Amino acid sequence: MSWADPQALWILLLVPVAAAAFWWNAARRRRATQRFGQASTVTPLIFGRAEWWRLSRAVIALVGVALVIIAFAGPQYGSRTRVLRKRGIDVVIALDFSKSMLAQDVHPSRIKRAKAELELLLNELEGDRVGLVAFAGDSMAFPMTVDYSAIRLFLRDLGPMDMPYGGTAIGKALIASMRLIESSSSRSSTAESAPATRSRVVLLLTDGEDHEGDPIAAAEELAATGIKVYTVGIGSSSGEPIPSYTADGTLTGHLRDSDGGVVMTSLTAENESTLREIASITGGEYVRAEEGTVGVVQIRRQLAKLQASERKARRVTVHENRYALLLLPGFLLLVLEGLLPEAWILGRRRREP
Repeated sequence: MSWADPQALWILLLVPVAAAAFWWNAARRRRATQRFGQASTVTPLIFGRAEWWRLSRAVIALVGVALVIIAFAGPQYGSRTRVLRKRGIDVVIALDFSKSMLAQDVHPSRIKRAKAELELLLNELEGDRVGLVAFAGDSMAFPMTVDYSAIRLFLRDLGPMDMPYGGTAIGKALIASMRLIESSSSRSSTAESAPATRSRVVLLLTDGEDHEGDPIAAAEELAATGIKVYTVGIGSSSGEPIPSYTADGTLTGHLRDSDGGVVMTSLTAENESTLREIASITGGEYVRAEEGTVGVVQIRRQLAKLQASERKARRVTVHENRYALLLLPGFLLLVLEGLLPEAWILGRRRREP
């Protein structure tokens, strides 16, 4: 036996107070009756049976009130296991849109392959909120939503040539992802009665070439807020030239440096080490993209584990509420007391010959 609100039981102290008040009122009425006439003649006729009638009504009322108070305290007996409504997880996809993602060591290119695999990922999500951070030298954020078609549209329309700043700033992308998740969590907590406690994840897909900022310090900030980062390293270790395009998308050759040499991009051991450390600090995992992919398939497996864990965490033991077993009889007793006449016996005696 347990109680949903045991503090409500303190209200039961009012019951003996009410009983004492009834006793005092009965004693006062008895003294008034004795002053009215001889106790030996008036009291047996008027006081005796009438007083017992009032006592019965008072007992009925007090028992009814006590039952209602106990019902409000929420008596609970027995329990069962219940799975709460699916809550899902919060996922921010941080996708590298730097020009090095145009490299074609993954067919047809790193960025196009990443978009195609992310489409497959979105097809498998259900009830999870998803946001998108596109980054190069700076970041662009798309708000978190469960409308995956809007995320797909954003992915299809955006390309490396649309980014206002060149380069790759992984640290800025991680901070932008954290702010996106926190702003979404804060709105959810305001809209719901209880704060949101969904699992929060950042999927960082990049070739690892960080040109500015401190991604390790950013990872430590995310770890402090409980956000896991799953990093995916894209590209070959041997190096790949970066295609060059005009504004209308026409291929003009390969990107060249100031000395006229072809710019090469590769996923170096140093870059992989940085991505591994980011994942390790936040409790996530590093995934090395398999040949011909950008690693989203492996990420889908990791998210499936998180989703299964989230559903398991929502399995709770619920105590059975038994307040109705007391509330109904208590209510009926109060109704009965209200319907009973105050002096039925006296009226009946007056009608007798």
